Amino acid sequence: MDVIEKALQIASKAHQRQYRKGTDIPYIAHPVAVGMLLMKAGYRDEVVAAGILHDTDEDTDYKLKDIKHDFGEEIAEIVAGCSEPDKSLSWEDRKEHTIEFLKNASSDIRAVACADKLHNIRSIIKDYERDGDEVWQRFNRGKEQQEWYYTNLVESLRHQGSFSLVEELEKEVIRLFKR
Repeated sequence: MDVIEKALQIASKAHQRQYRKGTDIPYIAHPVAVGMLLMKAGYRDEVVAAGILHDTDEDTDYKLKDIKHDFGEEIAEIVAGCSEPDKSLSWEDRKEHTIEFLKNASSDIRAVACADKLHNIRSIIKDYERDGDEVWQRFNRGKEQQEWYYTNLVESLRHQGSFSLVEELEKEVIRLFKR
């Protein structure tokens, strides 16, 4: 079995019975979409697999030690780089950490993190077009804080130079917040 198929199977089981925030969409749609964005952008199979697995450590019982055992050090490191290290911190502190960390992260970690945020913001745009400002009610922080976070993420992700996914993310950030 190739690494992408294995990641799909494991992530599907790990995210079973989970749904996207405020929707009835099975959660697995998000990691699969992240993997598809990475695949479409031409990333290696290991990066695509890490994209599919990126939320398992934070949101399921399938942890980094399991990823390392089943997929190896490289994929585990990419997933670790896309995970918030300390969920006990405030939302602001966690987001500031992410922004700072991604400035100097490896290109693979930045690609997976960017694909994750790109799919998230596209989902928000779709929901915003349907529900209007009510969409901001499902987040811990409102529109202004989300705009701050996504705007700073774009700058952080391009700190080492621009790449196609961050260009797409910037367009979507402008589309959502500069209406």
